[in-house]
Amino acid sequence: MGLTIGVDIGGTKIAAGVVDEEGSILETHTVPTPSTPGGIIEAICSAVGGAGKGHDIEAVGIGAAGYVDDKRATVLFAPNIDWRHEPLKDKVEQRVGLPVVVENDANAAAWGEYRFGAGQGHHDVICITLGTGLGGGIIIGNKLRRGRFGVAAEFGHIRVVPDGLLCGCGNQGCWEQYASGRALVRYARQRANATPENARILLSLGDGTLDGIQGKHISAAARQGDPVAVDSFRELARWAGAGLADLASLFDPSAFIVGGGVSDEGELVLDPIRKSFRRWLIGAQWRPHAQVLAAQLGNKAGLVGAADLARQG
Repeated sequence: MGLTIGVDIGGTKIAAGVVDEEGSILETHTVPTPSTPGGIIEAICSAVGGAGKGHDIEAVGIGAAGYVDDKRATVLFAPNIDWRHEPLKDKVEQRVGLPVVVENDANAAAWGEYRFGAGQGHHDVICITLGTGLGGGIIIGNKLRRGRFGVAAEFGHIRVVPDGLLCGCGNQGCWEQYASGRALVRYARQRANATPENARILLSLGDGTLDGIQGKHISAAARQGDPVAVDSFRELARWAGAGLADLASLFDPSAFIVGGGVSDEGELVLDPIRKSFRRWLIGAQWRPHAQVLAAQLGNKAGLVGAADLARQG
């Protein structure tokens, strides 16, 4: 199969891209993300039409944040869009006249990295995305593993602290409450409150208040050696690495690929994640260690992965 289109549904924009068999994006078209579920479907179709103009497109892949059924057709539940058992595949197919595959956005990003990014050369890969929350994907034996009902790899909602922090999913103690962009901001604000003298750089980059501290400020301050910012990254990395050690016990991959906005800081976060992973890995001194790698495709991973999954049908 030749050219396919991948669609990434973001909070502010919907991006569609024409992708070839090598994972290269040949053309993109973006439209604003509407506020209504029906409007989003129309916007997806508009983006697909805009990107595909002048190209011979054979299929469309859509990355959707939420639970997608085992047939890769229906969004069972989307936390940020009012989609409940939404037949997204059928609705988009009827409008664009092309075969459509719907996939969870983290799965699509994981597949993109496996096929065209940091996962190349590996057969068994676990991907995690450290963004606002924590998502992931499982590739074992060169296949994306989605589970019986299509909703595997919701790593962010593994409970790591019984009766811990309340999560947006309604449970307490989920991993993403301790290893995510939201967690990083919480750590920084708590530490800046306790020792403001150690957060001078961090506070100066915002508006001088605790509430003004954002993720971008923590990154910039950490690069300048701000003690609170550096320690906040270390705390996030401690939880992330411990979680990877648990996943190693479950899946025994050859590599973990760490993506998402937090991972954009490179070794600032990856090096302490590796140290934490080795610290908590059972039998670490006697067994081979999976590599912990930085994702390579950035925010293009989901679009490229969705397009390639559509190519495979």
